[in-house]
Amino acid sequence: AGLTTYFHPGINLKKIHSYSIKLYEKLEEETGQAVGFHQPGSIRIASTPTRVDEFKYQMTRVGWHPTEQYLITPEKVQELFPLLNMDMVLAGLYNPGDGHIDPYSLTMALAAGARKYGAQLNYPVQVTNLKSRTDGTWEVETPLGIIQAKRVVNTAGFWAREVGKMIGLQHPLIPVHHQYVVTSTIPEVKALKTELPVIRDLEGSFYLRQERDGLLFGPYESEEKMKLQDSWVTNGVPPGFGKELFESDLDRIMEHIEAAMEMVPVLKNADIVNTIAGPITYSPDILPMVGPHQGVRNYWVAIGFGYGIIHAGGIGKYLSDWILEGEPPFDLIELDPNRYGKWTTTEYTAAKARESYGFNNIVGYPKEERFAGRPTERTSGLYDLLKSKCSMGFHAGWEQPHWFYKPGDETGYKPSFRRTNWFDPVGREYKQVMEKVGVIDLSPFGKFKVKGTDSVKLLDHLFANVVPKVGSTNISHMLTPRGKVYAELTVSQLYPGEFMLVTGSGSELHDLRWIEEEVVRGGYKVDIKNMTDEMGVLGVAGPYARQILQKLTSEDLSDGSFKFLQSRHLKLSDIAVTAIRISYTGELGWELYHRKEDSVALYSAIMEAGQKEGIDNFGTYALNALRLEKGFRAWGAEMNCDTNPLEAGLEYFVKLNKPADFTGKQALKQIKEKGLKRRLVYLTLETDNVDPEGNESVWHNGKVIGNTTSGSFSYSAQQSLAFAYVPTELSKVGQKLEVELLGKNYPATIIQEPLVLTEPTRMRLQRKGENPKI
Repeated sequence: AGLTTYFHPGINLKKIHSYSIKLYEKLEEETGQAVGFHQPGSIRIASTPTRVDEFKYQMTRVGWHPTEQYLITPEKVQELFPLLNMDMVLAGLYNPGDGHIDPYSLTMALAAGARKYGAQLNYPVQVTNLKSRTDGTWEVETPLGIIQAKRVVNTAGFWAREVGKMIGLQHPLIPVHHQYVVTSTIPEVKALKTELPVIRDLEGSFYLRQERDGLLFGPYESEEKMKLQDSWVTNGVPPGFGKELFESDLDRIMEHIEAAMEMVPVLKNADIVNTIAGPITYSPDILPMVGPHQGVRNYWVAIGFGYGIIHAGGIGKYLSDWILEGEPPFDLIELDPNRYGKWTTTEYTAAKARESYGFNNIVGYPKEERFAGRPTERTSGLYDLLKSKCSMGFHAGWEQPHWFYKPGDETGYKPSFRRTNWFDPVGREYKQVMEKVGVIDLSPFGKFKVKGTDSVKLLDHLFANVVPKVGSTNISHMLTPRGKVYAELTVSQLYPGEFMLVTGSGSELHDLRWIEEEVVRGGYKVDIKNMTDEMGVLGVAGPYARQILQKLTSEDLSDGSFKFLQSRHLKLSDIAVTAIRISYTGELGWELYHRKEDSVALYSAIMEAGQKEGIDNFGTYALNALRLEKGFRAWGAEMNCDTNPLEAGLEYFVKLNKPADFTGKQALKQIKEKGLKRRLVYLTLETDNVDPEGNESVWHNGKVIGNTTSGSFSYSAQQSLAFAYVPTELSKVGQKLEVELLGKNYPATIIQEPLVLTEPTRMRLQRKGENPKI
């Protein structure tokens, strides 16, 4: 159907959409090929109050982007699309410049443009095999001979899976059947002076646009009714399949046809002249996979495009820039092909594709969870023990407790744009950690062992921080050549030359790929082992953490003997653990790394030992509230490939004066010399029943001047708290700003961070004879 839209709920994917549209606008002029680009705008229709909330939620996410997007009244909707039944319309989300393009003409224009600048296109040519050579280059075998290539980019659409199989990769892709219907001439459409905007009726789950003097509409049917072409997954795409289509099946989409007739009554008298049914390749989460692949050198992908046309131009540019510059032009971690792994089985992919297709027009809530295909085979040792006691969240294949139930709680997943059923329980867990002691399952962390003669040299080059001494741990950042924050890891030197690296669950293969590439590039003699799946992690935190763990070991855990940021091997209740004195809660605590099969025994021993102290569980929502109060940054929010560590307030972890010329060092020196244009600040907000999440617009004097990066309710200050990027001149403590939440601007004030001092800082001040307030 060739739809093009500026809209995307994701933040940086808006940039991809925007680039595509801007490219298509000038393509005919540049290549001489007509592309049939229509830009009548598009309107998403809200017909429930929740949908209106969603539109307001999306508006604050677009305020700090150049994309034009407006929340419009029913009157304005009717003016733009006079053929709508207005009974159901509460509001519209309007993007001028949206529309549709002819996919065939666009393809030919891009090909003509590529040839114009010297590209060689050969087709039809089948790739019969791919061979990687020891120097990292490739031999691409075809019936016409072998092509030698520096790198291979798999952009093979629904053949992408077969190309992956040639080198032993199982790309999680599956074709789904999508249908759209074209009508004959409709007199009311023919009578219009201007082309109708594209309509997306979200409750009816269909899109509709003008096609000549008729209408074209395409529904997304529910996961029960939709159809997968799973035979292609097992037997491959039929040889010779190209421009063919599938058999249409109007029965499958009947309820959507009826919804469309209800919304656009002129359809009732229209004749259907054509029904198109064809394959669209889906990844499990409907987002494409773009970038270099972990575990294979110089193999890149751009596959799994559920919304092909709108991504084409932007992704072409994004990938070219990345290949040329050695780093992505901006952060798109959500498209990282390495977000999937061995746990993404064919069954999982099929279940998820069904769900993703059926959920195309579902309300996009904050903290969204989707339950198809879960749990995967990747569960922590505690999953069976905890699953009935808490609300689980999905993290890179793992199930991890978000919050725990107590009698009287409203249990289960109840998403909302406002405070919901987890709000009070999370406050209870927060108090548990601050006043007593809590236990959290941190098993989803990515965990690597690095050892070998060059291990110190490698890490000194990869990380901006110094390499920790034996028995010590630090927080270290890998930077890109341009000085952006590619990753944040915890680094511990366990034995001389042997390190354990720990990263967030979503960054496991993303970080491992970067490290492995550096090893090859620099010829380092090291051995890297991914321990993520075989190692469990428990976090124990709170004032009684030491007292409880001490009951289980003969090792001295006193502050003098086991200091903050030290790591050592010990036995707890006869179970071998690597203990690191660190906690993302900022309270007294340890992370306990152990064999996954020991998780239940270790957890049970700790819970048993803590009965007197009132030990209890806590989840990741409470952890987030605790870390925000301590002013701790999070990778993927406060820092990523869009931010440098200086503006993110990470100077403490960046050692520009260390002898090693670490990646990004020269760029950072220049950034420091030029001075910063913006800074990360710490805000309190006066809100009512809504809290910041991150990515909201920050206002000053009637203008959007920045964006939040993460936020939460502070259970100690009893008000909302957020991190935000603002221009340097507005970054002083005491500065008054506003943050837009659900269509309303709330007063915000920059405060001195942190709101709550960390336990090590409180102890240090106490030793000096001061009496620090928490």
